[in-house]
Amino acid sequence: MSNKREFIDAVNAGKVLTRKCTKCGNLHLATIYFCQQCGHKEFEGKLLDGTGTVSTYTIITVPPAGFEKYTPYAWVIMKIDNYDLRISGFFGGIASPAQLPIGSKIKIVGYDDRGILLGKQ
Repeated sequence: MSNKREFIDAVNAGKVLTRKCTKCGNLHLATIYFCQQCGHKEFEGKLLDGTGTVSTYTIITVPPAGFEKYTPYAWVIMKIDNYDLRISGFFGGIASPAQLPIGSKIKIVGYDDRGILLGKQ
């Protein structure tokens, strides 16, 4: 099974598949092929809960082609609970900052043609 398929399967289960460098222990998303800290290329898989907090986001009201039916939405950077790891994802129905304050508790809720889908905890 490919790294991408394993990553998507984990996301659909509300988890984040990461790769832990066997040399320095740095965590990366499963789509990385070498350690960004030390350059090592050997990893072991580590599954994390897909919960975290909103670090930042941008609200999209004028979408790129193909995303018109999803607006408004927020493209969110989420910090994974208990780790210094961030992922980005799509959070539908967000039209104003009042709907998604920085620091809000969120979670992974699935994956589709847009990518990782996020929702409130």
